[in-house]
Amino acid sequence: MSVLSALRHPIVAAPMAGGPSTPDLVSAVSAAGGLGFLAAGMIDTGRLVADIAAVRARTDRPFGVNVFLPADGPVDEAAVSAYGRRLAPQAEAFGVSLGDPVGGDDAYPEKLAALLADPVPVVSFAFGLPDRAAVTALRERGTEVWATVTRPDAATAAADLGVDAVVVQGTEAGGHRGGMPDDDDYALLPLLRLAATGCDRPLVAAGGIADGPALAAALTAGAVAAQVGTAFLRCPEAGTSPVHRAAVAGVAPTALTRAYTGKRARGVVNDFLRTHDAQAPAGYPQVLHLTRPLLAAARAAGDASVPSLWAGQAHPLAREVPAAEVVAELSAAARRALATAAERAARWG
Repeated sequence: MSVLSALRHPIVAAPMAGGPSTPDLVSAVSAAGGLGFLAAGMIDTGRLVADIAAVRARTDRPFGVNVFLPADGPVDEAAVSAYGRRLAPQAEAFGVSLGDPVGGDDAYPEKLAALLADPVPVVSFAFGLPDRAAVTALRERGTEVWATVTRPDAATAAADLGVDAVVVQGTEAGGHRGGMPDDDDYALLPLLRLAATGCDRPLVAAGGIADGPALAAALTAGAVAAQVGTAFLRCPEAGTSPVHRAAVAGVAPTALTRAYTGKRARGVVNDFLRTHDAQAPAGYPQVLHLTRPLLAAARAAGDASVPSLWAGQAHPLAREVPAAEVVAELSAAARRALATAAERAARWG
């Protein structure tokens, strides 16, 4: 039996790197009948191993780990340097220096080796598709492999690799675009329908799903479950910073930007995004490493005008309740919405 088919509720907690996806949040979602996900991105392998152990200590239910694939392609170093000069005065105002805009592979080989040595129920990949060897090696150890896509042709390619499920991420989603290239703009529902025409694997819908009716819509459009992130950001189990929680609780609009990391990601609009978006170069992880000290200093100071405030377009629907309550309420409200839709459809004939 696959992990998805064994869930009591069709809800997957999106892996949210940078703090929100704690072992407490992951285990709470899994224990409630959904599927929790650890975020392996932007942490070292030792921290990942410790987080996996922490989840196992809290629940015996299945959970997943999401891994960032290494960036591929050249980066305009001159443009990144120019961006650094633009940001330097702002960093100085917070009493910090900008980081070194280095590249790197986010310790991908080491993290993959750790997941092969001590398998978890599910491993998902973001920022492209894994190679066939990684898919085969993980599946041979009993791990289900999921791929994240943002284009219909990528869903077909993922199925051809032999993955077990495909996460279909619409442009409404908060955080980074999970596919490559990152300049796609498919909304979730059309992307789901297009992906379904060329992909014979279970589809997990991601993007703007923060209440039951949205979950029902995704299930009706062909998904077997929804990957939900923003709806969990205000939960007490999440590691969301205070300034981030306040932004999610507000009603400000969101936008896609490369200003923080050099890769397009959706967050609540603030002064930093408005001021620097147009000049921000494509360059991940170089821009991420460049801006990290500045963003951390602003976050520590409680200044919401600077740090990244990742959130999906439906963020005002997120509530400050325990994660188990989010899982139960989304599922129950989706059932009600589906029943209402069936009643309406019955009147058509």
